[in-house]
Amino acid sequence: MAVQRRSKESFQRLATAELPGLYSLARRLVRDGAEDLVQETMLLGYRSFATLKEDAAGGRWLKTILLNVFRDQLRKQARSVEELPMEDIEGFSLYRTLVDEDPLPYSDTLHHDFLEAFGKEDVREILMRLPDIYRAALVLRYIDGFATKEIARVFDVPLGTVLARLHRGRKLFEKEMWAYAEESDLLMKG
Repeated sequence: MAVQRRSKESFQRLATAELPGLYSLARRLVRDGAEDLVQETMLLGYRSFATLKEDAAGGRWLKTILLNVFRDQLRKQARSVEELPMEDIEGFSLYRTLVDEDPLPYSDTLHHDFLEAFGKEDVREILMRLPDIYRAALVLRYIDGFATKEIARVFDVPLGTVLARLHRGRKLFEKEMWAYAEESDLLMKG
């Protein structure tokens, strides 16, 4: 479809098809305000719809707009980025903690059984506990399948920064999994 011939109806079709995925991504990125993030994305998408070169790329294009809106919101926050020192994260090992604490004493597959105790909402709650910069990197890489180079491009940071955020995010996620399991009585104390 030629750029000049793009219509309100064709944007509505694209938006309707992509809305569930955009909302799902927004919910994984922010605790509150997913609707606002998607609404801003749709508004910006509609305004710049004529710049979309290929209809088949519409979904990825809208996701990129959403990520740019999210990035801009992070930059506007008055507080500094909540980056954690490695020593706060590196000292924890989920595997070692499971072996030492033995929360499932009758399990032959301790690590697997521990992970099976978590439902979708549990995982979402744990993700929401992470600082934005780590949560965003984990969501984009492991849930939405973005390559690390794409994440670096979206957030305009060096590749090494993305790799560090992914590593710290995974370690912090493990630590939060353990804390959440203890708080939520997902563990049997032996």
